[in-house]
Amino acid sequence: MPAQTTLIQQTLLLLLAAILPAGIAIGQETDQAAPADNHLKVMSFNIRYGTARDGDNHWDNRHELVIQTIKHDSPDLLGTQETLKFQADYLRKNLPDYAWFGRGRDASPDKGEQCAVFYRKSRFEKLAEGHFWLSPEPDKPGSRGWDAALPRMVTWVKLRDRQSGQSLFWFNTHFDHRGANARLESARLLARKVKELAGGEYFVVTGDFNAKVESKPYLAMFGKTDDAKSDLVDTFRQANGNQAQDEGTFNGFKGTRSGARIDWIACSPRFKIVAAAIDDFEVDGQYPSDHFPVTATLEYTK
Repeated sequence: MPAQTTLIQQTLLLLLAAILPAGIAIGQETDQAAPADNHLKVMSFNIRYGTARDGDNHWDNRHELVIQTIKHDSPDLLGTQETLKFQADYLRKNLPDYAWFGRGRDASPDKGEQCAVFYRKSRFEKLAEGHFWLSPEPDKPGSRGWDAALPRMVTWVKLRDRQSGQSLFWFNTHFDHRGANARLESARLLARKVKELAGGEYFVVTGDFNAKVESKPYLAMFGKTDDAKSDLVDTFRQANGNQAQDEGTFNGFKGTRSGARIDWIACSPRFKIVAAAIDDFEVDGQYPSDHFPVTATLEYTK
């Protein structure tokens, strides 16, 4: 009997060896970590402030669609604009996989629209955080700059990507809708701050810039004018070539893409830009916001 038992055991071992994946020896630990995905999905989304008198498109009628749109894109980093506190609270409740950081743009942190950021809890660790205002007094909460109609700000975080081991800076903003000089000066200030804070590290910039491609703020952001060249790269242009028709991002809840591309995702030249798109997701003709969200897929390089 002992000899027969040994023969059966050997037969079973041979059968197991035949069906197990190559490279896994019998008796070894098999819970090896899967290779890390270097891709980073970024989304910028002006969700339209929730107290606007938008009739059928009021926040109460579209807030679930906003969540559906975000889950449809499934970003790792989500930068939002026009986000009032109650809207940020709603997003936080309904996006439990994401951590939030933000504050209102007014002097009181609970007042005014936020440039709130949301990032995957499981993937990122926050190392540093901050805000600055788009004005000659960037450290003064609620300060209004140049000819801006309203206070405007930038929310930023430094994150460690647990998946890749890399760290990156992320800046999210919303430029003024009326002040042409404010938009230009805001672009210059933002470009300086990105260089000052991020240096040579990876970085991402998301926002609604209320400016057309090739406008003065755009040129100041992407380094085609002035004496110092910016390191910011326009992900959409880099990924999609020369300017084409139908790349507008403000849709007025109508789904049109004939206007200007005013929502941008910029990144460090260290990133490889895999893809960039304008997402016109809708359900039964209803759009989640008067802006299309924009996305970019980035890849860390060696």
